[in-house]
Amino acid sequence: MEESIISVTAMESGERLDALLAHSIEGLTRSAAVRIIEQGLVTLNGIPLKKKYRCNAGDIFETLIPDTEEVPLTAQNIPLDIVFEDADVIVVNKARGMVVHPAPGHPDGTLVNALMYHCGESLSGIGGEKRPGIVHRIDKDTSGLLIVAKNDPAHQFLSAQLADRSLSREYEAIVRGNLREDEGVIDKPIGRHPTDRKRMAVTEKNSRNAVTYWKVIERYRGYTRVKCVLETGRTHQIRVHMASIGHPLLGDFTYGAPSPEKGLEGQCLHARRLKFIHPRTKEQIVLETALPQYFEDVLSRLGESIG
Repeated sequence: MEESIISVTAMESGERLDALLAHSIEGLTRSAAVRIIEQGLVTLNGIPLKKKYRCNAGDIFETLIPDTEEVPLTAQNIPLDIVFEDADVIVVNKARGMVVHPAPGHPDGTLVNALMYHCGESLSGIGGEKRPGIVHRIDKDTSGLLIVAKNDPAHQFLSAQLADRSLSREYEAIVRGNLREDEGVIDKPIGRHPTDRKRMAVTEKNSRNAVTYWKVIERYRGYTRVKCVLETGRTHQIRVHMASIGHPLLGDFTYGAPSPEKGLEGQCLHARRLKFIHPRTKEQIVLETALPQYFEDVLSRLGESIG
């Protein structure tokens, strides 16, 4: 079993114990939280608690998480939109809604399962058993280009480009509201949200620097289509940064979209352009993909652009 110590903040005071555990422990669902509480595995001062216990600021819970049974990672014949492939690298155009690698709640049907079927044993092992070949990832509801390494030297070479920022990633997004300027840069550190541990936030505490460049492509009434270029690659970076300046991504309930809009649930974000140095030939590779249908549908619902 894995032990987890959770301290309750003032903002979390009054929250039910099962809800607190679910948003505090990575990958733990609320139903799973209820199960471990009912098994007496969550204690306060050595006393097991009930799921309806209302938390108080300053409470420190000792929580034991039972070991989960490992689900074997299997190859699955899932269609892939392959944009580039050779003996060292494969670049796919990930569909919106596809999870990149297995995780709690998504044991299969992921991009990794599809890659294992397509590539066989030709994937880098550096990413670990659950993330073979994965150099970087994009969120489930983000579509677009993602690069995968087929061997360890390629993985190391591409990871170094991520680190020194020579691997360029450009995204297109639709944000709520009209940006005053035509372009800008957001330079704000990003870390885990102080009270909702499933979210990220602009924060100085336990954070890393994050820089996003944005530029207006088109303006619509109440919305703006933008290009975003990442200098760094933090979790949810574009989503957090755009929300931080008052322009959350259309459809992004996590970071500010109030309700479903334009028929979209989940952020309108597409990784459109990728530029990197090939690990073997050392030539620069530039790849670009068309906007997916869901993105085009949203644009058509926005009506005529206003500049």
